[in-house]
Amino acid sequence: MNEKKLFLKIGKKIQEIREFRNMTQDDLSAKANIDNIGRLETGNTNPTIRTLYKISQALNVKLKDLLDVE
Repeated sequence: MNEKKLFLKIGKKIQEIREFRNMTQDDLSAKANIDNIGRLETGNTNPTIRTLYKISQALNVKLKDLLDVE
């Protein structure tokens, strides 16, 4: 899997969990203190571990859940 595809799959996973939690992108952005949720969800940026950790905390899931994207 190439990097772009990986970023897209992680982004889709974030979006799925966010929507399951009935959160908007703005809700997640505020809770995680991150500005580029839309870019992350569309795979247009390379998220750092710190960013993914903040998102996992805001979504109340384990970090590994965001990365389980085979």
